[in-house]
Amino acid sequence: MGATVTSAADQPLIPQPPATVTTLRQALAQIAPAALPAFTRELDQAADQARHASDLAPLQRFIAQWAAYVYVQRQPHLAADLRRWEAAAATADADGARRAAAEIGRILDAAHAALAAPLT
Repeated sequence: MGATVTSAADQPLIPQPPATVTTLRQALAQIAPAALPAFTRELDQAADQARHASDLAPLQRFIAQWAAYVYVQRQPHLAADLRRWEAAAATADADGARRAAAEIGRILDAAHAALAAPLT
């Protein structure tokens, strides 16, 4: 009687992959193939920046950003929320755009926090 019903939309499409270029690319190919050109372009930019500065920070930022993107996109309800807020930010007045930006930030902050949490 008090059973909880979980819809398929509440379940991640795939497990969160390890935060490596290869596994993130494979995850994107499964859940968001349209993002692959941006992934490749940004990877090239990060690699160039890392090479020129002799610093791995650009690649680390790239991996963290795309791991968070995959975290969101593998969860249909969260991805839908993000798309809705992105659309609102593009079409809203100044107050609406600020609220949308805050909600986008909240979603991305939660993704980064979840990825930083130790696995139990």
